Amino acid sequence: MKISIFTWIIKLIAVVILLQTLYFKFSGAEESIYIFTKLNIEPYGRIGSGIVELIASILILIPKTTLIGAILGLGTMFGAIFSHIFALGIVVQNDGGTLFALAVVTFTCCSILIYQQRSKIPNLLKFKI
Repeated sequence: MKISIFTWIIKLIAVVILLQTLYFKFSGAEESIYIFTKLNIEPYGRIGSGIVELIASILILIPKTTLIGAILGLGTMFGAIFSHIFALGIVVQNDGGTLFALAVVTFTCCSILIYQQRSKIPNLLKFKI
């Protein structure tokens, strides 16, 4: 199956955003600690979400697992967007809403990838023994 340039661009946007936040989560950057402390899930939520985002990034890049990675990324970004709207606020520590915007962009990219592969969703539910 040939993958279009558009699809690769969408994949790369999602993966670059997901991966660039890992440095801050795994290094214990002040901003990340602030966010996850405010959500009352520091340090496990910070490190756990970083691991999930790393796995989603890898899966998105592999053509056979793109759908699973996009679903994982979508769920993670839904949590981030939900947290911004209901607990953190759109602007966190004077970032101008950058983290929120990145979450929305990643959510959108993952949604597009899922839509493109929607015909494969029923296969995820089949158990092969």
